[in-house]
Amino acid sequence: MPHPSKFEQKDNSKTIPHPPRYKEHLQILAADLKLAYKALYEAIQPIPYIRDRLYCVDKVFIEGGSEKWVGDGTFRGKGTSWVRLESYKDIYTNPPGKPVRYIIQADPGFGKTTQTLQYTFNWSTGVKGSPFADVQLLIYLRMRQLRGIRSLAVAIKRYILPKSCLLTIADIRKILEHTTSVAIVLDGWDEYPEMDTKLGGYMRDIITARASPNHDVTLTTRYLPKDFPATARRVRLTGFDDQARDQYIRKAVVDDNDEAVEQIKQRLKDNPVLADLCQVPLFFVMFAHLAHEKEEFKRFRSVTEFFSFMIKCFHDHLRNKVKDRNVEKQSHQYEGRHEALSAMAYEGLSKPDQQIVWTKKGLIRRLGEGFYEHHKRIGMLVEEEVITDQSTADGSDVYTSEIRFYHKLFCEWYAAYHLAELAVTLNDAELSEELKKLDPYDLQYLYRFACGLRSEAGKKIISYLQSLKGGEKFAVLCILEQTGKVDDIMGTVRKLCADTVYINRGDTKLLQRSTLQLLDIASSHKIPIAEVCIWDCSPVADQSGSSLALPRSQLSLPILSTLQELVIRDRGRRMDNTEVVGILRYTAQCAAVKVLQFGHQILPDRVQGAESTLLTLRSRNVSVKWHRVSMKHLNLLSGRWVLD
Repeated sequence: MPHPSKFEQKDNSKTIPHPPRYKEHLQILAADLKLAYKALYEAIQPIPYIRDRLYCVDKVFIEGGSEKWVGDGTFRGKGTSWVRLESYKDIYTNPPGKPVRYIIQADPGFGKTTQTLQYTFNWSTGVKGSPFADVQLLIYLRMRQLRGIRSLAVAIKRYILPKSCLLTIADIRKILEHTTSVAIVLDGWDEYPEMDTKLGGYMRDIITARASPNHDVTLTTRYLPKDFPATARRVRLTGFDDQARDQYIRKAVVDDNDEAVEQIKQRLKDNPVLADLCQVPLFFVMFAHLAHEKEEFKRFRSVTEFFSFMIKCFHDHLRNKVKDRNVEKQSHQYEGRHEALSAMAYEGLSKPDQQIVWTKKGLIRRLGEGFYEHHKRIGMLVEEEVITDQSTADGSDVYTSEIRFYHKLFCEWYAAYHLAELAVTLNDAELSEELKKLDPYDLQYLYRFACGLRSEAGKKIISYLQSLKGGEKFAVLCILEQTGKVDDIMGTVRKLCADTVYINRGDTKLLQRSTLQLLDIASSHKIPIAEVCIWDCSPVADQSGSSLALPRSQLSLPILSTLQELVIRDRGRRMDNTEVVGILRYTAQCAAVKVLQFGHQILPDRVQGAESTLLTLRSRNVSVKWHRVSMKHLNLLSGRWVLD
C-alpha cells in the first residue's frame, strides 16, 4: 500500500457515520462521481451565447487527428517519430496492472477538454470498448481549480462530489488506498495556478508517479511539464481534417441533410483565409453553426472580419432574445465601449506567465457590474467558483468567483484593440520594446487582429515584424488582415511560389506556420507553386495522405492542388514502407505534382500495398526519385527502385 504523500492535508470534514464496509463506500463514491460528471458532459456549448441549447458531449464529440510518439523515453534521438492513431481509444493500449502516465498535448481549442469529457461520459454510461470502461473509479479534475490542493482525496471532495455526499476525506483516502483499478484525468496542466511553483509539488508528484503510483494518470496540456517520467506515453491532437469536419456537421449541426452539409462546406471553401483557423475544432464548430444559422453569412476577406461578425452575433442574439428597448440601448453601449476590458486582456497576455484569470470583485471594480453581467450573458466571460486558501471559524471552506474568457482567442481579440491604440500612440522604439513582451507565434492572432482593426497601427506593427528573423512571411499575413484584399498580397505570394519554397528544421515555428499558410493561400487561389523543399523535418503522412505532418513544429502541410515538385530530404532517416506509402498518397492528391524526390533517406527496396496510388501517379506521368549514393527512380508498375 503506498504511503500518504508528504503533501497530504488534514481531514477537516465534520465527523459523520461511515458506511459499514469498504464496498459500500466504493459504490457511493462511484455513484456520486457519475452524478457529478453528468452535470459536466451534458452542458456542452458549441457557441458561447447559446445557453438555452446545451448538448451532451456524445452528441458533439468527433475524433480529430491524433498521433502518438514512438521512440526513446526522452522524446528525442534517432528512431523517434509521430505515428497516426486510428482512434483516440488507441491511446490506452497498456496491459492491465501496469500503471502508465499519459500526456495529451495540443494547442487551445483542439479538443483536449471535450475528449476528456467524452471519457467521463463513456465511463459513467458504461460504453463498452471505450477507455476506462473496466475501471472502478475515474477521477476527472480540472487543474485550474486546484490551487492549494495537497491531497487527491481533498480535491475529489471539494471539486467533484456533490455537497450532499456523506463520505469524508478520510473515507475517500481509504477507498483510493484499497482500490487499484483507478484512473485519474488531470485536465489543463498549463492552467494550473501552481504549475511553476514549489507549492505545486503534490500535483507534480502525481505526474511523476511519486504519488498515486498504482493508478493510471492522463494529463492534458498545451506544453510539456518540466518534469515527467521517461516512461510516459505522449500523444498530440492535430485538429480537424476534411473527414472530421464533415462528420461534425452531420452529427451536431444538420443531421444527414446533404444539401445543408454541402452549403456549409461551400461557405468554408468561399473563405480560404479561415482555413488555418478552422483546423482548430473549437472554431470550426463555431463556423459551422454560424454558417448554418445566419442567412447574412458572407465571404470574409480576413480573420479580423470574421471575428468581428462573430462577436456581433453574440450581442445580437441577446438583443433578439430580450427585445427590450432599454436593454438594446445599453447592449449597444457595452458592445462598442470596451476599453477597460481590452486593457485588462492586454495586461494579462503581456505578462510573462499570461495571467488571464481575474477575481470577480476585481474585474467588476474595473468594468462595472452591468458591463460584466452583459458579457457573461452573451457567453464571452465565464464565471467559476473556486476555493480560497482561507477557512471559516468552524473549518468550512471559503469560496470565491474567478472570471476568464470563454477561450483565449477572445482574450486576444479584445487585447488587440489595446495593442492597436498603443501602436498609434507610441514611437517606434517604445513600440518595439512593448512588442518584445508578445511572442508572435504564441499570439499570432493578437498581432493579426491589431493590424486588421486599425490600418495606421498595422503599418507600424508590420514594420516591426519584418525586422524579425523569420517574420517577413508572417508580416504578409498581417498585411492581408490590414487591407482585407487578397489581391494586395498576391504579388508577394506569386514571387514566393515562383522559386523553391524551403521548410527547414531550423526554422522558427512562426516562420513555418506563416510559410504553410501562404502556400495554402496560393493553392486556394490557383497560383502555381514551383517547388517545396522540406529539409530534415522528418515529415509524416497519415495513411489517407490527407496532410503532411511536421513533427518538430507540430504543424501540417495541407493538400496543395497547384504544387509542381515536392522534395523531401532527411539525412540518415530510415523510413519504412508505411511512411513511404503515406507520402506517395499525399503526393497523389496534389493534382499538379510532376516530381516527388526523396534525398539521403534509407528507403525499403520495394514499395508494397500501394497499387492504386502508384497507378494514379503513373496515369499523371509523375516521376518519383530517390537520391542517396546515386539517383534512382521508382518503377510505378513493380514498385521497385531502379538505377537511372
